[in-house]
Amino acid sequence: MNSNSKKYISKWGAGMLAAGILLGGTGIIHAGITEAAPAAAQVKAKSSSIVLKVNGKSTAQTGLLQEGKVWVPVTFLRDALGMPLSYDKAGKTYTIGTGTAQTRLTINDYGISVMVNNYYVGEGKQLNNRLYVSSELLSDYLGYKVDGSAAAGRLNVMKKVQNAVTIKTVSYVKDHKDAPIRLDYPQVSGLASAEAEKAINDTIKQTVLNYAKDAEDQISKRSEDDRPYEFEGGYVVTYNQDGVLSLITNQYGYTGGAHGMTYRNAFTFSLKDGKRLLLGDLFGANPNYKKQLNAKLATEIKANGGYLGGFNGLNTEKYFYLKDGKAVLFFQLYEYTAYAEGFPEFNFSFKELLPDGSSPFAALK
Repeated sequence: MNSNSKKYISKWGAGMLAAGILLGGTGIIHAGITEAAPAAAQVKAKSSSIVLKVNGKSTAQTGLLQEGKVWVPVTFLRDALGMPLSYDKAGKTYTIGTGTAQTRLTINDYGISVMVNNYYVGEGKQLNNRLYVSSELLSDYLGYKVDGSAAAGRLNVMKKVQNAVTIKTVSYVKDHKDAPIRLDYPQVSGLASAEAEKAINDTIKQTVLNYAKDAEDQISKRSEDDRPYEFEGGYVVTYNQDGVLSLITNQYGYTGGAHGMTYRNAFTFSLKDGKRLLLGDLFGANPNYKKQLNAKLATEIKANGGYLGGFNGLNTEKYFYLKDGKAVLFFQLYEYTAYAEGFPEFNFSFKELLPDGSSPFAALK
């Protein structure tokens, strides 16, 4: 879970929602929310309508362009994309979709948090008394390609052609009194190579089990006078194409103090042989890739605020994940920046690192 996500899902506002919801044809209307919802959830800003299409065909749903970002109503995911939608009154949470694409939207004092597989990915908005999510949710985490021209007032959504691999969620759960542990992580199946499948699953599982062991050790030393402890983990798939699988896992722990601590890992695998890929495996065709990365990182990490000093170049090539056409590098909390900055991320396009236009996956074929 993102280090800052706890504040989004901590305490519920009194009277946040009246009993039940009304599902309209173009959005979700919360009965009574206008009077009771916190300011963070009541967003009012200049916006314009966006025609939403699926596979090139216009739908009855419309999105909104606001501050350069396209927002789509939750019911577009239900009605146009066929994702099941449910509402938990007790938890004040909407659940959309199934499997590794299952998404939860929770309304609380701070706004509307969006979680995929117990992994915080951002915020939703209430616009015109309807619940919206960013179109980036679809393209970054739910397996859709989103294109078109926001400036021209249209956006087209299509399913991505993804690898033939099955991904399921496995949970490590221990219900210790005042110190629960729940760590969700992915395991794959359906690969042509059983050895590759085992290598991928073992790598991910062992990382999570190592964290679980550390959590158990901390719980064993906990005093009865200590505040309750908590350990949670989730993951999100960011790329599942071209014979490559890329994902992020987060493990969050609270053992007292002002805030908890989150650790992030990222894994990019070749599905052909199960190898965990490093940056050099993808961009080694450019002999200067590391020099280019370090030069840009050195400039940007200092410009983003909260810089604590100490960056002298990459000391690992594991902290990255893939998105469409780009690699995203990140650093851990406190590694080079203040806690409030979260996980600093830096985007590098494939074209930027491979100027001849070659594919980062060429050597994997």
